[in-house]
Amino acid sequence: MITFIVSLLALVLGYFLYGRFVEKVFGPDDRVTPAVAKADNVDFIVLPGWKVFMIQFLNIAGTGPIFGAIMGAKFGPAAYLWIVLGCIFAGAVHDYLTGMLSMRNGGAGQPELVGIYLGDTTKKVMLVFSVFLLMMVGAVFVYSPALILGKICGDDLMWVYIWCIIIFAYYIIATMLPIDKIIGKVYPLFAVSMLFMAAALMAVLFIKWPALPELYDGLSGEGFITPIFPALFITIACGAISGFHATQSPLMARCIKHEKMGRPLFYGAMITEGLVALIWATVSMYFFYGGAAQELGQPLTLQAPEVVTAVSEGWLGTFGGLLAMLGVVAAPITSGDTALRSARLIIAEFVHLEQKSIMKRIWICIPLFGATFLLLYFNISDPDGFNIIWSYFGWANQTLAVFTLWAITVYLVREQKAYWITLLPAIFMTVVCSTFIIISKNAFGLDMMIGYGVGGAALIVSIAWFFAWKSKIKSIK
Repeated sequence: MITFIVSLLALVLGYFLYGRFVEKVFGPDDRVTPAVAKADNVDFIVLPGWKVFMIQFLNIAGTGPIFGAIMGAKFGPAAYLWIVLGCIFAGAVHDYLTGMLSMRNGGAGQPELVGIYLGDTTKKVMLVFSVFLLMMVGAVFVYSPALILGKICGDDLMWVYIWCIIIFAYYIIATMLPIDKIIGKVYPLFAVSMLFMAAALMAVLFIKWPALPELYDGLSGEGFITPIFPALFITIACGAISGFHATQSPLMARCIKHEKMGRPLFYGAMITEGLVALIWATVSMYFFYGGAAQELGQPLTLQAPEVVTAVSEGWLGTFGGLLAMLGVVAAPITSGDTALRSARLIIAEFVHLEQKSIMKRIWICIPLFGATFLLLYFNISDPDGFNIIWSYFGWANQTLAVFTLWAITVYLVREQKAYWITLLPAIFMTVVCSTFIIISKNAFGLDMMIGYGVGGAALIVSIAWFFAWKSKIKSIK
């Protein structure tokens, strides 16, 4: 529990100290924000700060900081280190600067931002890449909650199909309607429930005070998954850094009244997600390695959603079971609809189609939802469909973060600001993703040593490329 407490304090201090430093580097001012300048009462609309925070938190969180932390806990105490350092120095910086740059560029989406700083070709690649990623999120987050709800209704598979239709219909409505009609009203309630569940579980941890693996015992050890690199940094994404967030921050960048609200709403939301991930990582270490599974009468082979249900019901009773249901059902649904909303706006931005008119929203949504439905069909028809789509999402998600970090780094260099705050995480995540893609069975599937070799080469090439580019920029000036 010592490592857990120190990690909690580190995240809070990270917000007040490093978060303030990053804010100072960017330099928010009093200029008019897109929410005011481009108000259309659909996507560009001023919302109260507390509501923006809750929506941003739920948008970037979903089940990510829960499921990712549960799976990441199997790597041992190294998970604590990655959640804390990744969240403070990479994820929160990534989310804050993406949101702020979006505001500075009229509410631009992730592909547009990448295009501004990395060029038009990269922009087109990111358009296809990000839209496909968002459709994968939409498809996966229809089927997984539909399975759970279907089982509650009965053993007939028809119930699963019925829930798929209901959830998909909700996606269409939520994606089409103004952001304050459904998302602005429902999301804050779900966000509060997720935070309450995390706080309640933390209270139980302090009451029980279990003996857990500590960081000073070693990063990993017997019984933990090895090797740590690069899989840990792909497994725990939303609790540390996630490229998906770069598609979500612009949604709220279109709803913020003042730039100076950015640090609590973007950086703060990510730190909050890190706290949730930290709590669930600790709960999971207690479950898998501290005896909680035996106390609850559960096998150690439970999957992440089953761990959530078992722990919540076992420790928090009926109310905990309800919160767990919200976590494994409502959270993925809310991630799915905002993913598809982001996809609609990204496509609209690329083809220069305003979205105030409902007919123009429909023109984009028809092909978007048609393609998503095909992915959903594959998810359902193939017995391993969910695992295949999710495995591709894992590395694609972090690859998106790589491009976003490099784009922000270019911006900081051009503005003569402290570019190292994104350069270092950009280089690190470049190495992580290049290594993982080489060794992943769903990519090249090559030997681990080949992956390490490619990762090392990516390290050298990325550093050399950056400083060669920076020297060229300096000589031009």
